[in-house]
Amino acid sequence: MAINIETKFSFSLPDITDVLLQFEAAHVPEQRILSCHTELSVAEHCARVPAQDSIGERVWIRAEGEFSVSYVAQVEIDRQLADLETLKRLAPHDMPGEVVQYLFDSRYCAADTLQTLVQEEFSDTTGGARIAAIRDWIADKFTYAAGVSGPQTTALDSFVARQGICRDYAHVLIAMARASAIPARYVACYAPGVEPPDFHAIAEVFLGDPETEGGGTWQMVDATGMADPAHTVKIGVGRDAADVSFLTSFGMTDFGDKQISVTAD
Repeated sequence: MAINIETKFSFSLPDITDVLLQFEAAHVPEQRILSCHTELSVAEHCARVPAQDSIGERVWIRAEGEFSVSYVAQVEIDRQLADLETLKRLAPHDMPGEVVQYLFDSRYCAADTLQTLVQEEFSDTTGGARIAAIRDWIADKFTYAAGVSGPQTTALDSFVARQGICRDYAHVLIAMARASAIPARYVACYAPGVEPPDFHAIAEVFLGDPETEGGGTWQMVDATGMADPAHTVKIGVGRDAADVSFLTSFGMTDFGDKQISVTAD
């Protein structure tokens, strides 16, 4: 099955400004880019750099005035799809060094504030079964609502409010997973079935690999229930939303229009 992506967005820069973009499907083994085409407005400078964990690329631009982005791609997914509830938790000393950073608190995900609650609420679960319980708990307790959160909203804010958008759902799941000593990271992605159509956010957790003795595997988890891992196209990953925003501006920016379409053949 091929996933078809069409993305367009624009913004205005009153002065010459550096902007970091990340919106293209990542070239990684779990997804094959069948075709892709990116069009950017003329910029004073444009450079590509590897993104977090070398998953995907970021694009630096230095520009002024109106700027537009157009991206079209077709992607085929081929990733490991395991039964989450059967996956074991890896002991911290058995984890690869590169995943340890995803146990730490980050800008939006302060896991230490949720440790007591997580231990009390999910004390009878461990590993993938705990992650599944956390996912279902968020899905049951939270209301998906646009406009109730913003760029400064943290996982703790969302936990208290019990509402938000995909970004907020992902942050709470990540914080609770880390509070359980399970590495968790934020994933920016495209997925068919997301309403309203937009860049989507889910979590990935690191658990025991059922196919490799002593190994680990990253597994996608979406507490909103909108993204199916079998049809989700990864853009990039990070500790939280701050690491993988589709647009990070280092100056004044007036955001314009955004149109995103994701369909499955």
